[in-house]
Amino acid sequence: MSGNARSRLLAELSVVARRYIASYALFNQAVADHLGLHPTDLQCLNLLTLEGGPVTTGRIAELTGLTTGAATRLVDRLERAGYVERRRDAEDRRRVLVAPVPERAAEFERVWERLGGGWLALFDDLDDEQLALFIDHMRRTTEFSARQTARLRAGEVP
Repeated sequence: MSGNARSRLLAELSVVARRYIASYALFNQAVADHLGLHPTDLQCLNLLTLEGGPVTTGRIAELTGLTTGAATRLVDRLERAGYVERRRDAEDRRRVLVAPVPERAAEFERVWERLGGGWLALFDDLDDEQLALFIDHMRRTTEFSARQTARLRAGEVP
C-alpha cells in the first residue's frame, strides 16, 4: 500500500473513530437517562457487573479512574438509586464492599440485552481471524483510553 493510500485510510479512521466515540457517548447518555442515572454511574454499574463479585470503593476508583472521594460519591448515588448496596466484608469487618443489588442488576442486564441484542449479528459475516482482530483492537483501545484518562487526570495534557 502506498504511503498516500495509507495516509488517506488513517485520516478516514480518525474521522470514523471520532464518530464512533461520539455515537457511543450519546447512546450511553440515552441509556443512563432511561435508567435515571448519570452516564458515569451507568458505566460504573456496567463495570461492577463484570467484576464477578463485591468490590471495595478503592477498586471502583481503579476501574473508573476516579479519585476515591469521587468514587465514594458515585457509590452513594448508585446506592440511593437502589442499584448497589454496601456490605461489611465477612473476612475483614473493617472493609466495606459494594455489590450490585441482584434484582436491579438483572434489570440493567435486560436493558443491555434489549438494546444490544443485534450487536453480535454485526459480526456474523466475519471469520475467526477477523473477530480476533476486533477483540485485539478493543483491548488495545481500552488500554489506550485508560492511559489517556490517567494522563488527563494527572494534568499532563494542557
